Amino acid sequence: MGTPLGDFIRARRDSIQPESCGLPDRDRRRSPGLRRQDLAAQAGVSVEYLTRIEQGRDRNPSPAVVNALADALRLSPSERNHLRYLAKITGEGCSVHIRPVPPSRHVRPSVLRTLSLLEPGVAIVTNRLGDVLAHTSGYRSITEGTGLLDAARPNLNRYLFTDPRARTFFVDWDDVADEQAFDLWQAPSLENLEWLTAELTPVAGPDLTRRLRRHAVPRRGVLRLDHPEGHRLRLLRETFELPAEAQQLVVFLPADDRTAEAVDHLRRRSHGRLRSIS
Repeated sequence: MGTPLGDFIRARRDSIQPESCGLPDRDRRRSPGLRRQDLAAQAGVSVEYLTRIEQGRDRNPSPAVVNALADALRLSPSERNHLRYLAKITGEGCSVHIRPVPPSRHVRPSVLRTLSLLEPGVAIVTNRLGDVLAHTSGYRSITEGTGLLDAARPNLNRYLFTDPRARTFFVDWDDVADEQAFDLWQAPSLENLEWLTAELTPVAGPDLTRRLRRHAVPRRGVLRLDHPEGHRLRLLRETFELPAEAQQLVVFLPADDRTAEAVDHLRRRSHGRLRSIS
């Protein structure tokens, strides 16, 4: 059985062209990318040891080995951070029994007061599993009619991967799906991640599982939305981490004047107040 760490290393190895490492491109390769023996040589480890890591039979590589693999794979800073994080949770996972549990949905009163100060702007409080825990009336106005907030306990991942309306609402659905799947690896705990994936994977299917295994670090550009009323919204996102609760405050800002006018129009049509979802 593989591990997140092994999946990531294998995916990155498969994406590297041998020529970029100064290696000849051999004919009749069984798989794309860099051979296991080539990566092992570049990282200064044995092929047998690299095989054990990729296959999940060694879950505790040293920091020196992790750094050597990061160098050999030519990872970007964000990819290096992800590799170290996967090494950490993979090591923890071998010593504990995973008991799927949902994460806490409590939002601190001071966070709710902060959110209220952003009214009538567009903002939400969410966690790494995609639960929408609280939102402003402005957020409700730009999502009204899309189904995103229809559930008693709305979850961005559940909506994104299971509601057909999401593929129309999110113009760049594939990019957003990559972002959300990647963020699941930053779940508050292994138990929380196991809880969501056990519940969501059977209904989300390969669109989710393929992205979870690929570990592609997303490029978070402008968020483009097609509102049911015919407005094309282009939004910038500013994310503020709430590390004590493993939550985030996300503020959405119009990226252009046309979006600002559309958001203002939608707000006037949908009057409401800050909502916390318990």
